[in-house]
Amino acid sequence: MPNYRRMYGEGGTFAFTLCLADRRRRTLTDRIDIIREAYRATCAARPFRTEAFCVLPDHLHAVWTLPEGDTDYPGRWRGFKLRVTNALGERIWQPRYWEHTIRSDEDFANHVNYVHYNPVKHGLVRDMDEWPHSTWHRWKRENGLTWEMPPEDMHL
Repeated sequence: MPNYRRMYGEGGTFAFTLCLADRRRRTLTDRIDIIREAYRATCAARPFRTEAFCVLPDHLHAVWTLPEGDTDYPGRWRGFKLRVTNALGERIWQPRYWEHTIRSDEDFANHVNYVHYNPVKHGLVRDMDEWPHSTWHRWKRENGLTWEMPPEDMHL
């Protein structure tokens, strides 16, 4: 078993990816009602700011900012996964998840863009505006943004 260490920063901003154990399933979008309710309940129980969030059929991405003095994103993800598991009546998650500590404004922008562009990257839609399970719509409205297709050679 590897000796994996997570970075903890009080009030820090982090990017995450959580995946289904069986990546062939579409549970997350097929049961988006459960995902949304579990996410709302997790945020209500242990508040944090969602900077970006996107649910795809077999995985999800998030960028969170924790409150000052708070380092417990693992507890929040544990609570979220448990809520989903209990609502579905089955275990669906890979036991671990990927996290990255945001280190600069450029790093933040890159991760937010990656999260929002992910449905296009995976061929689920041609335009980010078409994907309903994302904070892209809120982000665009709050920041007065428009979206144009990137060049064919753009890789995120």
